[in-house]
Amino acid sequence: MMGNRRPFKAAIIEFNPCLNNLNDNIKHLLKEVTEAAEKGAKLIVTPEMATTGYHYENRRALKPYIDTIPGKTTAAFEKVAKHYQTHIVIGMAEVDVEDGLYYNSAVLIGPDGYIGKYRKIHQWATENSWASWGDMGVPVYETEIGNISMIICMDASYFESARIAAVNGADILCFPTNSTGGSLSMLQAWAEMNGLYVLGANRSNTEKGYHMIGASTVWSPNGEKLAETSYIEEEKTRNETTIIYAEIDPAEYDNRSKRRLQSRQPDLYGDLMLHIGPWDFTKYELIKEAEDVQGNEMSNCAALLQYTPVIGDKKANLSKIKSLLKDTAAETKPKKGLLSLVVCPELSLTGPVHSLELTAIQQLGETDHDETVNEMQKLACMYQTHLVFGMIESDSHALYNTVMLLTPAGDIAAKARKLHVTESDERWATPGKDIVVTSTKGVGRVGLMVGYDAAFPETAGVMAVNHADFIIVPSCWHGDYGKEMALHTKMMENKYPTNTMTTWDAMARFAQAKTLIANFTGTKLGCRGGSAIYTLDPIYGGETPIVASSDKEEVLVVAIAQTEKDCWFDQNKLLLSRRTHYYRPLVKKFEHVPMLDCN
Repeated sequence: MMGNRRPFKAAIIEFNPCLNNLNDNIKHLLKEVTEAAEKGAKLIVTPEMATTGYHYENRRALKPYIDTIPGKTTAAFEKVAKHYQTHIVIGMAEVDVEDGLYYNSAVLIGPDGYIGKYRKIHQWATENSWASWGDMGVPVYETEIGNISMIICMDASYFESARIAAVNGADILCFPTNSTGGSLSMLQAWAEMNGLYVLGANRSNTEKGYHMIGASTVWSPNGEKLAETSYIEEEKTRNETTIIYAEIDPAEYDNRSKRRLQSRQPDLYGDLMLHIGPWDFTKYELIKEAEDVQGNEMSNCAALLQYTPVIGDKKANLSKIKSLLKDTAAETKPKKGLLSLVVCPELSLTGPVHSLELTAIQQLGETDHDETVNEMQKLACMYQTHLVFGMIESDSHALYNTVMLLTPAGDIAAKARKLHVTESDERWATPGKDIVVTSTKGVGRVGLMVGYDAAFPETAGVMAVNHADFIIVPSCWHGDYGKEMALHTKMMENKYPTNTMTTWDAMARFAQAKTLIANFTGTKLGCRGGSAIYTLDPIYGGETPIVASSDKEEVLVVAIAQTEKDCWFDQNKLLLSRRTHYYRPLVKKFEHVPMLDCN
C-alpha cells in the first residue's frame, strides 16, 4: 500500500499530561497534534499514557479515565488525521470492551480512521498494579507512508521487541515512553541493528516524584540522530510541550541492516522460546559457581589484546601476541592481581584473510592438534590464564572461522564456530551450528561468539537464557555493523567513553552479561579497534564501559569480577520477565519480503 515514496516530515510531541484529567489532556494534546499537522507532519508520535498521566496505584484509581480502542480518544484524533491526511500515534490507557481488562496501549490513527493498536508486552513496576500484560505480540501496520510498528517504554530493555517488529516487516518503529533515560538509551542500537526509523516520544516533567528527562529522539535506520529535544534535569522540570521534526525518507527503508535480516539463522535461536521460571534448579548450581569464582573482587582481570596483524603470517602474529602478553603480565601482577583471562581478536594468528586467494586460505587451516592450538596452549599454561583466540579450523574437509577457550592447564574448554558468516567469509567458511555457553573455574559462565555474530542479537539472547555471566567476542570489526554512540551526553551518570559502539553496549545490557571485545586495529586493514568491556547498567550509575582507542596497538586490562549487585534490572529479573510466547517470529524461518524499489 506504499503510495507516497517521497520523503515526508515526522513529528514528536513531547507532551506532559496532567494526572487524572482525561478530557483536558485530550483537548490540549489535540491542539499540539494539530499544530504539528498544520506544519506538514505526516507521522506524529506522542508519549506513553499521554491522555491520563502514568502513576496509578490500582485499577480503581484509573477507572474514571480509561478508554476503549476505538473510543472517545480515537474519535477525537481521527478528525485531525483525516483533515490533514496524517498518521498519529497516541499512548493511552485502554480497557477491553469484552472482558474489562486494562492495558498500557498505543493506537495508530490514519487519514481513513483507526488503523490498529499495540498493548505493552514488557511492563515496568508501576503499571503492574493495574494493567494486564500485552496479548497482541508486535503487529506491523501497512500504511501509505510505510509499515509501522509500536512498542512502549520498558519494551526497549528486551531486544526481542524491536527485532520482532523488524522481522515482521516494519519500516518505522514508534516508541511512546515515560523515561528517566534507560529505555531511550537503547533506541539508537535498535534503529541501526534492525534498519528502522525509530521515533521516541518522552515527557519532560515530574509526576509523583518520578522525573522524565525529555531527550525525545528520532533515529535513522543507520543509527544517526535526526532530531532531539533537550535533556531536562529534575530541578528544571518542564511542563510545556515541545515539538521536534525530522525527515523520513522511504528510500532508506531498503538498507544494509534490513537486508541482514535475511542472514538470520532461526534454527539456532530455539532457546529464545524457553521461559526460565522461578523454580530454575540450575540457578543454585550457578550461584555456587559464582561464589567459587568471586574470591577477591579485585583479583580477577582480563587482558584484551588489540594489535595490527600481518596478514597470513602466523609466526609474526604469534610473536606480537607473546610480546604483548609478556609486557602485560609484568605490569598486571604487582598492580591488579590475577590475570584470569586473555582475549585475542578473531583469526588471531592469520588476521582477516579476505584479501587472500582461496588456496592460501585453505593452507592456513589447522586442526585442534596443529601449530596454532599448540602455541596458544603453551601461553595459557605459561601465564596460568584462560585464553580465547581465533583461527581457521579445518575439520572433515570443511573450514570454519572458530574461536577457542583454553583453560590455565591448556585444555580446550570450548570452541565456537562463526554462525553468521560475512560475504567475504562465504568463500571459505562453513557456518557453525551451535551457540556456545560454557562454565569455567575462575571466570564464570562464558558465552563465545565470533565477530559478526554480534550483529544478530538473537545470539546473545540465547546466551542470556543459558545464564552467561560474560560474553566474549573476538572480532575483526571495521564498521560493517554498529555505530558510535550518540546519546545525549547527560543521559549517562558517568559519560560514555569515546569510541563506544552501540551494538556491543546494547548486547551487554539486553543480555545482562558483561561483554568483552578484542578487535584488530590498522588503517590499511580498515579495522577500527575499540576493544572494550561493556557493563550492565551504565545509565543509572553502574560500572562504566572501558573502551580502547580506535587506532593504537594496546592491551586493555579490565577488572571482570561481577561487582554490580542489587540493580533495578539484572539477568534474573530479565529471565523471569521475558514474554516468550510472543517471540515466535524470531524462531520461524525468515520469509523474504521484497525490498521496495525506491528509485
